Amino acid sequence: MAAPQEDPQLRRLQSGAPSESSLVTGDVFWPPMTALVARPLSPDTWRDFTRLVERHDGVWGGCWCLEFHPEGAQRGALRRHAKEQRVHNGTAHAAMVYDGDDCVGWCQFGSTEELPRIKRRRAYESVEVRVPDWRITCFFVDKEYRGQGVASVALRGALREIARLGGGLVESFPEDVTDRRTSGGFLYNATTSVFERQGFTRERQLGKHHWLMTKRVRRSTARSDADAE
Repeated sequence: MAAPQEDPQLRRLQSGAPSESSLVTGDVFWPPMTALVARPLSPDTWRDFTRLVERHDGVWGGCWCLEFHPEGAQRGALRRHAKEQRVHNGTAHAAMVYDGDDCVGWCQFGSTEELPRIKRRRAYESVEVRVPDWRITCFFVDKEYRGQGVASVALRGALREIARLGGGLVESFPEDVTDRRTSGGFLYNATTSVFERQGFTRERQLGKHHWLMTKRVRRSTARSDADAE
């Protein structure tokens, strides 16, 4: 009789894998047998990005993570090509999260010139705005990995890249889900708690549940240096 196959989910539970709340400092691993690693989006990793997007039918109806770029209003098959051109031109930035060879999520960031299109602009511009050096606009996590800390790893990776690229003031617009049930598939810019664990502070509320949050990141002296103020 063949030996029963081990259930990988049961193995993770029995090994005491870390919860989302524990992903605060130090190296982050999930599942415990395999390290999740953040790498920058680049021409070398473009194919990994496309595989994740295509597994999810283009992400949010064919978005291809182009919505917040200047050409984000265009629709259709051209979005893929436009995103690819930006990656090859160095005008699209993201931290991609890998489980082994598979990309399982990302966090998009960039300058305000790269990412000028934002939601809730009227509320955002209702008071004098400090122009940030960097803006974090969206996350995406593979449907098989949601609730496993991928967004936290992606955010840490984005901050590490921002530090390497010179640092500065970073802003984002996450959602407060306190006392609410919200599908992870709709949390396109993660939650306020994910950002707070990385040292972001709430500046002001934008709409009913979203917040403008900021953090100042120090310039890195080495690629592996993720220190931030």
